[in-house]
Amino acid sequence: MAMITISESAQAHFRKLLEKQVENTNIRVFVMNPGTPNAECGVSYCPPDAVEPEDIRQSFDGFDAIIDPNSAPFLEEAAIDFISDQMGSQLTLKAPNAKMRKVNDDAPLAERVEYVLQSQVNPSLAAHGGRVTLTDITEDGVAILQFGGGCNGCSMVDVTLKEGIEKQLLELFPGELTGVKDATEHARGEHSFY
Repeated sequence: MAMITISESAQAHFRKLLEKQVENTNIRVFVMNPGTPNAECGVSYCPPDAVEPEDIRQSFDGFDAIIDPNSAPFLEEAAIDFISDQMGSQLTLKAPNAKMRKVNDDAPLAERVEYVLQSQVNPSLAAHGGRVTLTDITEDGVAILQFGGGCNGCSMVDVTLKEGIEKQLLELFPGELTGVKDATEHARGEHSFY
């Protein structure tokens, strides 16, 4: 099963790097802390003696990508590119499923919503030091979200919630979700002062 896409320019880059390594050295693509908000995708050299029997091998032009079975589900739809611009060249790794394994379309609604939050919403909130988690889905289809990190006390949280997250979730889950509420707003009542 092909999981990782490596662009032509990235393949050329790897071939050049691998020329300087021991013969039959390949690359290993892996995810550290898979399935957590701190998941990081990485690439390293994989000398021939470092290949394990259960590793998955994906062949490219001139080398293979070696993937350990634990990382594999989190590397689904991952893409490696090599981009050159005025600032120099850099390898970019995108692994949309690193933080959370892809969920099936027939998974419970809460799991599918959580997956979208982890794979699509949180990466954009992370730039502002924020994150969001699903705490509940009410019987009438309202997703209750807990904002954390930099979102706490941010005056833009309502705008982010209504304009961004709610719009996105309602488009993705039509007929299942009816709205989105912030857990702090949900629980505000008389407790908001302590």
